[in-house]
Amino acid sequence: MVEVPQAMIETATAAADWVVVLPLVLCLMGAAAALMLRKSGGLTFIFAVLIVCAVIACEVTLLLRVFDSGPLSMTMGKWLPPFGISFAADIFGAGFALTAAVVTLAVLVYAQGERGAEDGRDGFHSMVLLLLAGVTGSFLTGDLFNLYVWFEVMLIASFGLIVLGGRPAQLDGAVKYGFLNFLATTFFLLALGLLYGLLGTLNMADILRVAPSANPAAIAGVAALLLLAFGMKAAAFPVNAWLPAAYHTPPAVVSALFAGLLTKVGIYAMLRSLVVLLPASRDLLEPVLVAIALATLLIAPLGAIAETNLRRAIGFLVIGGVGSVLVGIAVPSLAGVSGAGLYIFHAILTMTALYLVAGLIESRTGQTDSRQMGGLYAASAPLSVLFFVLVLATAGVPPFLGFWPKLLLLQAGLGEGSWVGGLVAAALVVNAVLTLIAGSRLWAHIFWRAAPAGALMPPAPPRHTIWLRYGATGALAAVVVAAGLWPNGLFEALRVGAPDLLDPSRYVAAIGLAGGAP
Repeated sequence: MVEVPQAMIETATAAADWVVVLPLVLCLMGAAAALMLRKSGGLTFIFAVLIVCAVIACEVTLLLRVFDSGPLSMTMGKWLPPFGISFAADIFGAGFALTAAVVTLAVLVYAQGERGAEDGRDGFHSMVLLLLAGVTGSFLTGDLFNLYVWFEVMLIASFGLIVLGGRPAQLDGAVKYGFLNFLATTFFLLALGLLYGLLGTLNMADILRVAPSANPAAIAGVAALLLLAFGMKAAAFPVNAWLPAAYHTPPAVVSALFAGLLTKVGIYAMLRSLVVLLPASRDLLEPVLVAIALATLLIAPLGAIAETNLRRAIGFLVIGGVGSVLVGIAVPSLAGVSGAGLYIFHAILTMTALYLVAGLIESRTGQTDSRQMGGLYAASAPLSVLFFVLVLATAGVPPFLGFWPKLLLLQAGLGEGSWVGGLVAAALVVNAVLTLIAGSRLWAHIFWRAAPAGALMPPAPPRHTIWLRYGATGALAAVVVAAGLWPNGLFEALRVGAPDLLDPSRYVAAIGLAGGAP
């Protein structure tokens, strides 16, 4: 029987604790209101931006509270944990939710410079806010079934965004994206049913308390199902082919939102479920995790090198980043978990910015295939610098942000003192080199090589739209550069947050369950 502290029963939730769920409320209510305002022209954009700014303010407040006081939670209604719907925030969850809101703001600004006045009635802003609600809920939920619910919210919004425009290529991409994600969701739901049958709970903190007493073989089977489900959503090898086949089909601004948020939620869910909730099962699955990490690290950049379509090639780079996070899950030391968390933060920013740059390139050249591009360095030197900086950050070249998580992951691999650790460390280095080759090849084809004979560039868009699009992309790139040059704040956050994943006793105490983590 679960013992609930008497103080929790007698004391109402403090008003300040509602900051845990206020971002979700703002996103959901904002999505509904934006749908009603969709015929109001530019007012919908202003309203969506104000909602996202309010979400950012809430999440900054939440992150500061968590940083000062430790994990924070609240449970809805009078059904106390583990029976009620709990939301919980630690450094990682609150930090990722804040980063997701920041890139969503940049995407909204960029989209305003790309979309025409006739596009205002398609519900774009409403679907973006709904997608942000699903992403934020996934990062802040304290219950696995609630995580499934937020995955479904993301799926609904992403379906709407991927078919926006109704071109045949988008419908083809939606079928591929939808089939694999429906399959992943089915596996996830099966795993939840089995886990509830074994443990009688899906509250994350309660799972930590009761899982050690359950049948280890049965729990390992559930963990394997979760690995498959989250691996499909994160596009880890060998269930990754859907991502480059789907992410290049919608408008570039939608691709940027997907690349920055969706796969990161999947890999974060894998990190949370295997490293935090079921560490004993993770140990049993370690050989599988190592093999998946190695294959994802090596095959993804090779796909990028072979690809000529710009956004398909970037899709393979997104997959390569998933392999880096898998290293932190396969080698879950303090350095490994820190590197995995920091890489997710880096990838949310960098991959979003890289897809936005791809949108600028496609708009400038009128082409999607890099073989039909060229000579863009002379036409737009700032665009070439933006692209090259983000490629260097993706590869992990110092002093950009991508260098620091790669360094932590290398430290984790070499610190293992075994051939497995040395192997994943070598794979990380090879991945960085191959990623640099793939990115440099794209840069040379698009910017340095002469334009194909007879190639005509589309007419330049109005100046105010250019400023919006370049401003949003440049702001994200500036954050990537600044965070790489001055990473002390990030390392301080990792110092506080990473131990809570390896020793979740503070997390369990924040939920309010007696006994703490085992």
